Amino acid sequence: MSLQITTLSENTAGLGGLMAEWGLSILVESEETNILFDTGQSLSASHNAEIMGIDLSRIDKIVLSHGHFDHTGGLKQALLCIGKEIEIIAHPDIWAAKYSRHQGREVRYIGIPFHRQTLESLGAKFSLSREPVRLSDNIMTSGEIPMTTEYEIIEPHLQVKEGRRFKPDKLLDDQALIITTGAGLVVILGCAHHGVINTLYHAQKLTGVEAIYAVFGGCHLISATEERIWLTIAALKELGVQLLGLSHCTGLAASAIMAREFGERFLFNIAGTAISL
Repeated sequence: MSLQITTLSENTAGLGGLMAEWGLSILVESEETNILFDTGQSLSASHNAEIMGIDLSRIDKIVLSHGHFDHTGGLKQALLCIGKEIEIIAHPDIWAAKYSRHQGREVRYIGIPFHRQTLESLGAKFSLSREPVRLSDNIMTSGEIPMTTEYEIIEPHLQVKEGRRFKPDKLLDDQALIITTGAGLVVILGCAHHGVINTLYHAQKLTGVEAIYAVFGGCHLISATEERIWLTIAALKELGVQLLGLSHCTGLAASAIMAREFGERFLFNIAGTAISL
């Protein structure tokens, strides 16, 4: 199966004229379907698609990895560019009232920055499921990802508001895109709040495929302990991952260590990166 993976939005841009902003959006194109995975924080995904000569009206489906603003804030502009009714696959909890509550800092809303009705008026048809959703013969969402490793945790400052009370966000809406290829699995991450290794184990279990060829996206090691970073690297090596295209919330420190450890198998997956598999 021919596969093209293009990063439309990321914290850093690699070509002149491209926009960089904190967030992530990845376009997955195959003979079966064209999927926009996340939409970045605001205008960057749509702007960069135009600069790169990518027609967003060719997108068949949108998949949201979770309900944080830096992955959903570009939805309105993307829908305007797509210009047709389109299915958006996500977990029901994307609409939870999500906040960041660091001790000593101002409480900040970090959820989807639009009303659902606004997006639906622009053609969004939300298909919400807690279970994996098959998008084509070889592409599926992960659904809810079990927490199985001891070292991968959800940061306590990520919370949801219910009424007047805050509680820890279990981020059940955290999910990935899983693509089965002849070389093994290709897994596209949003932030991997449930952990990149938990996500990869879940992908193996769902598909029955052991080989993991490539992993793209963010794996939320930006504030991880050094111990967790090294445990993650050890697990990735044990899994035999051949290509790591990590970025966004992975963090520069963890990315630098991984670049050294994986050598040519690692790439900084910034806006403008296009990979053919």
